Amino acid sequence: MNHSTLAAENFKRGYNCAQAVLLAFSDLTGLDEATALSISSSFGGGMGRLREVCGAVSGMFMVAGLLYGESTHLSHEEKAAHYARIQALAAQFREKNGSYLCRELLDGVQVTTGTAPEQRTADYYKKRPCKLLCSDAAELLDRYIAEHPIKR
Repeated sequence: MNHSTLAAENFKRGYNCAQAVLLAFSDLTGLDEATALSISSSFGGGMGRLREVCGAVSGMFMVAGLLYGESTHLSHEEKAAHYARIQALAAQFREKNGSYLCRELLDGVQVTTGTAPEQRTADYYKKRPCKLLCSDAAELLDRYIAEHPIKR
């Protein structure tokens, strides 16, 4: 199964968008399932249901950081190059989907910003674009990886 399909399936299994994307790339990141799910657990619903940056985008950024980021102090040039990478991925996601903000991506869907997540029902999955957004984020990242081999 490819990363795009895995990300969509992970979302359908009940994981939030960030978890769905990060977990889909565990074959490349080397993260075990529990670690991937824990690290990304706070980013669902646009960061803790605040409806800010889409969780699928946050998950995409986490994968990019694990694959291309540095674990040592970055030089100014290296930091700038990594931020440019992240900005390019965000721009591609926005171009494809119109935004990278959860509240804008869910425009027209009754959304709330409380502490409790919504129940995952058949109606929930019908009205939400999240499964497709997870798939899109993984697809964009796969394309980036194909064009920019991982250095590790």
